[in-house]
Amino acid sequence: MQRRVLVIDDDAQTRTLVTALLEPAGYAVRSADGAVAGLGLANAELPDLVVLDVQMPGMDGYEVCRRLRAGPRTQRIPIIMLTASDDPGLNRQVYAAGAQACVPKPFRREGLVATIEAVLAGRPLEEPTVGG
Repeated sequence: MQRRVLVIDDDAQTRTLVTALLEPAGYAVRSADGAVAGLGLANAELPDLVVLDVQMPGMDGYEVCRRLRAGPRTQRIPIIMLTASDDPGLNRQVYAAGAQACVPKPFRREGLVATIEAVLAGRPLEEPTVGG
């Protein structure tokens, strides 16, 4: 059975890119163009993993992550956050919000897929360095 990944990102190009990278790797990918739509899909479909953008208008990825963690149906869904920021304190914020990993943009297919596989397998990750 295919693992289901929900991509929540306000940028259509990023959603398309992540889908194009993950589907050939065997993942069933759904996407949402923002926080509200993403929270709705996560609650309705209960994906195996969420790939979530940090910077979105209205409600940012940190708040989406906190809401997923607070939801009785979504609290155990692993979350990987994507960011274009090179803020060195970002990792701390990502993990404090409840995410399992942070992947810097731009990302490589191999890195994103390896991070997803590690998170789904419950393997510990080396703390990533944002921007490097």
